[in-house]
Amino acid sequence: MLRQVELTDAMRSQHACRYFLPDDVPDRVLYAAVEAARFAPNGGNRNAVRFLIVKDADKRRRLGEWYLPLWRAVSEGAPDSDYPQRLGFSNLEKAKRDGDHFAEHFGTHPAIVVVCIDPREVHATDAELDRLSIVGGASVYPMAQNLCLALRDQGVASSLTTLLVAREPDVKAMLGIPEHLITACHLAIGYPAKPFPTRLRRLPVDELAFVDTFASPLTG
Repeated sequence: MLRQVELTDAMRSQHACRYFLPDDVPDRVLYAAVEAARFAPNGGNRNAVRFLIVKDADKRRRLGEWYLPLWRAVSEGAPDSDYPQRLGFSNLEKAKRDGDHFAEHFGTHPAIVVVCIDPREVHATDAELDRLSIVGGASVYPMAQNLCLALRDQGVASSLTTLLVAREPDVKAMLGIPEHLITACHLAIGYPAKPFPTRLRRLPVDELAFVDTFASPLTG
C-alpha cells in the first residue's frame, strides 16, 4: 500500500469531502483500507461491523434519490447556531452550497459504503437510561473512522453521513442486507476533486478537554 501521509497529518486533514472525481476506487485500495480498519477497538472484540461497498450505478442512483430529500429537510430546518462563527467560517453560504452539492450528487459518488452492525453483538450499557442510547456506537464508529483514515492514507477522500439510516428498510431490501444486521452510517468515498485541506477548523483543546472538573481546562 502506497502511504501518502503520516497519521497526525491524516487526522488533521481527513475532512468531509463534498466534491469527488468520477474515477473508480480500485478494489485493491478498498481491500487495503479494510485490512487496516479492522483492527479498530470494539466491544468485547466481537467484530460486529460489516462493510457493504456499493459500486453499481443504478443502486447508487437510488441511494441518491433517497438521500436528497432527507438532506433538504435537515438543511432547510437547521436551527441557528453560533458554532460556524466560533470556528471561523466566514462564508456560510458557501458551506451550504457545498452541502447541497454533496447531497445533489450523492448517487454519483464513485462508491458508497454501507456500514452495518449486528446488534446482537453489542452490549448497550445505557439502554435503560432515560435518554438517547449511544453506547452501542462505540462498537461501530471507531472502525468507520479507521476506514476513513486508511482511505485518506491512500489519497482517497470520504464523507460520513447518518441521514440515509432513516431509509434503512428500503436500503436493506434493495441491497439484500441480512435481516439481523442494521445500518449505522454511510460513507461516500472517492478521489477528491479538490486538494485535501491542510488543516480543519475545530474547537481548541481548552474547550474540548478538562481535568477533574469542567472548570479546569486542559492546557499544554
